[in-house]
Amino acid sequence: MLKSMTGFGRAERNVGNKTFLVDIKSLNGKQFDLQLRMPAFLKPFEFDIRKILSEKLGRGTVECNINLKETGNAKPVTINTDLAKAYYKPLEALSKELGLDTSSILSTLVKLPEVITPTSETLTDEEWKVFATIVQAAIDELNNHREDEGRSLKTELELRIKNILTQQEEVARLAPLRQPKIKEGIKKLLEENVGKENYDENRLEQELVYYVEKIDITEEQVRLRNHCEYFTTILNEEEESKGKKLSFILQEIGREINTTGAKAYDSTIQKSVVMMKDELEKAKEQVLNVL
Repeated sequence: MLKSMTGFGRAERNVGNKTFLVDIKSLNGKQFDLQLRMPAFLKPFEFDIRKILSEKLGRGTVECNINLKETGNAKPVTINTDLAKAYYKPLEALSKELGLDTSSILSTLVKLPEVITPTSETLTDEEWKVFATIVQAAIDELNNHREDEGRSLKTELELRIKNILTQQEEVARLAPLRQPKIKEGIKKLLEENVGKENYDENRLEQELVYYVEKIDITEEQVRLRNHCEYFTTILNEEEESKGKKLSFILQEIGREINTTGAKAYDSTIQKSVVMMKDELEKAKEQVLNVL
């Protein structure tokens, strides 16, 4: 199974006389990076909420917003007068500076965060258990989106590896054809510079063997095929978190492609190398989104 790091989940449910709405959005990231916004009375449970999200989502840049909708009978509220005063002074100064009416500042103050809060600022153990199921429901929906996106990523990555292997087969076909071209090129160069009768044919063959061995790309092609096959194997494993492993294999694939290009000494092979590099870069871009 392949999972993307990109997804969105939402869940809304009643807990006693309260209705909670949980939104979770996830984007790609090297580690687990969480931005958590929630009502102040849930602060005692912040560690537990973060732990649930971390364990269930693995890694990625995650934004979780928990909103409260009050239902049922009206509940007594508490006014945080110190916070209201702290808000009031800069608002009053700004109003005077702009020449605005200061009589409406109070209506603005009561709408600011944490100025007015319910007096019942905690959840019971039973309410926490129910609330945890809301968070889990949002996570489940997000993970469903991740799996859907993962299937698309898997198809895309398989195509990139298939295209690399197609070019690798072309390189394997062209590589043996270089020897006659190299021999003719060296002979022509010697004939033009030292004359046809002035060089040793046996020595030419020895030098040719040395030169051909130096530019041999058989080992690189074998390793390239093996890396591509291993990449495909990892893609089809059941393990969920495999993005870092796939990224490492792509680095190894890139190393073999670069070495092949350095040893090619053939314009047609170089074209295949360029095409392989292009497919590799596309694969690297996609792997960045894999969990």
